[in-house]
Amino acid sequence: MPRQKAAPDYLLVVATVALLIIGLIMVYSASEAWATYRFDDGFFFAKRQLFFASVGFIAMLFMMRVEYWTWRVWAKLMVIVCFVLLIIVLIPGVGLVRGGARSWLGVGAFSIQPSEFMKMAMIVFLAKFLAENQKLITSFKKGLLPSLSLVMLAFGMIMLQPDLGTGAVMVGTCVVMIFVAGARILHFVMLGIVGMAGFAALIISAPYRIKRITSFLDPWSDPLGSGFQIIQSLYAIGPGGLLGLGLGESRQKYYYLPEPQTDFIFAILSEELGFLGGCFVIALFGIVLWRGIRIALGAPDLFGSFLATGIVAMVAIQVMINIGVVTGLMPVTGITLPLLSYGGSSLTLMLVSLGVLLNVSRYTRT
Repeated sequence: MPRQKAAPDYLLVVATVALLIIGLIMVYSASEAWATYRFDDGFFFAKRQLFFASVGFIAMLFMMRVEYWTWRVWAKLMVIVCFVLLIIVLIPGVGLVRGGARSWLGVGAFSIQPSEFMKMAMIVFLAKFLAENQKLITSFKKGLLPSLSLVMLAFGMIMLQPDLGTGAVMVGTCVVMIFVAGARILHFVMLGIVGMAGFAALIISAPYRIKRITSFLDPWSDPLGSGFQIIQSLYAIGPGGLLGLGLGESRQKYYYLPEPQTDFIFAILSEELGFLGGCFVIALFGIVLWRGIRIALGAPDLFGSFLATGIVAMVAIQVMINIGVVTGLMPVTGITLPLLSYGGSSLTLMLVSLGVLLNVSRYTRT
């Protein structure tokens, strides 16, 4: 086994904790008005976020001490369990419907989102497959096709909910891992053409997705409908200026921007803390990605390297999509901002993933 270092990557720990603390503060600030109106408790969302953050942080510390190669043994079982959960969540009366998607299992506020678990399970399984079959990855039939087939099966099941955002993050993460493993560019070009055609078909098949695309291109064409969220998000970011209106002083959180504590929390942060506050948060994510890349490059074996690559790619893709949506650069997809947005499964699983990454850092070559 690789020789263990005395401590994990401290910079990664500091950046993660800083983002988590900022997230707790911003969830309260963004949700206080809505929580008071809906539940007569301004701390409703903040208390739940604190609970999930505490559970996730403890889980991160635990995962930081579990040797990362242990997950290689459980990779197949993890994927099987997640596929079973994805099937169960689709059963009418069992899966909970929120925001038009049947994506949750549980009771009330305490529920899990199987698609979030599938993202991590797929990273672990693909890291194992690529580590064992790297020499075959240049072969379309023996390397690329088998790895992508399972990914697309999981994507298809997630789309049955439907949850395009989570599915896109999972596929994007897996594509990055396969690319890093050495797949041929020509194969990616061919698959990209097929993927674009399939993506276009998914958009055309659902009217609400077409509206999201058209509202992204011109949100003011339907300011009270499909373009409402993007417009209200920009109305939040613009007045924030350089230094912001001040913590707790957001105007858009007063029932203008729907559910401001989730997907659009960065808009409220930018309104209250300004351009500099937004840049500071992006810089913290930059530290997470920088340290994650160093960990992936210095991992003692292929499995650890691919595992770290997948976790870093997942974080990077979610951050880019979320901030892209909030700033009007991308269509609305329903992706949370890691460590900041309100959420149970998404926050907990992100901290678990970072705990695994921290364990890899304990064995990284200096």
